[in-house]
Amino acid sequence: MSGHSKWATIKHKKGATDAKRGRVFTRIIREISIAARIGGGEPNSNPRLRTAILAAKAANMPGENVERAILRGTGQLEGEQYEESTFEGYGPGGVGMLIQVVTTNRNRVVGEFRHLMSKNGGNLAEAGAVGWMFSRKGEISVPKEAASEDKMLDIVLEAGAEDMKDDGSAWYIVTPPEALEKVKEALSKAGITPESAEIAMVPQNYIKLTGAQATQMVRLVEALEEHDDVQHVYANFDIDESEIQAAVGAN
Repeated sequence: MSGHSKWATIKHKKGATDAKRGRVFTRIIREISIAARIGGGEPNSNPRLRTAILAAKAANMPGENVERAILRGTGQLEGEQYEESTFEGYGPGGVGMLIQVVTTNRNRVVGEFRHLMSKNGGNLAEAGAVGWMFSRKGEISVPKEAASEDKMLDIVLEAGAEDMKDDGSAWYIVTPPEALEKVKEALSKAGITPESAEIAMVPQNYIKLTGAQATQMVRLVEALEEHDDVQHVYANFDIDESEIQAAVGAN
C-alpha cells in the first residue's frame, strides 16, 4: 500500500486542494520556473517542464501565468530567484520522510522545519539518511469505480507501467518516470481520468502506523504541507484510510 498516494487521494476527495487553489498555483509556478531555469523554456525538449505545464492545465491555471513562470525561469523576466532543496527526516514510528522545497532562504526553512518536526514527533536527519529508501517513479491514482482491476491492468501494463496495487478506494499505478505520460494518455483514451498523476519519490517499503502514531503522522504531514515553501512531502507510512480520514477530520 502507498501511504503517500492514499494520503493524496483522501485530501483530494475532501476538497483540500481546491480550497487552497492559490497555494497550489504558487507551487506549480515555482516548479515551472525551476524546470525552465534548469532545462530551458521549450517543453518538447524539457520533460520536467512538460510535466509541470500539464499539472498547471489540470489545476486550470491561466496560460499567461504559465508563460510568465517560464520567462522568469529562463531569465527573460525579472523575479525572485528560488533554490531547490530536499530535506530528509523521520516521523513517528521511524517513518522515513523526504521534504522537497523551493525557497529564497534555505537557512530560514531549516529552523522552521526543525520546529515543525519536533512539535509533531519527528526530527530532521542528515543528508543520505533517508533518500535511499525512495525511488523516482511515475505515480498515478485512479478511483476504483472508474474501471475493473482486469481492465486497468490490461491498459496500464500495455502502456509501460511497472505495477498496479489496490490502495483502498483507488487503483495505485507505478511507472518508470519516462512512461508516466504514455500511461496517462492510455487511460485517457479509455475514458478513465486519474485523480492524480505525477513524478514522485516512491518508497521501497512501508511502515504500518496505528492509533496515536498514525494521528501524529497525519498532523506532521499536514503541518509540512501548509508551509509556503514546501513543494512535496513523501513518506513511507502505511495508515488505514479510516484512520487518515479521522485524523484529517479532527484537525
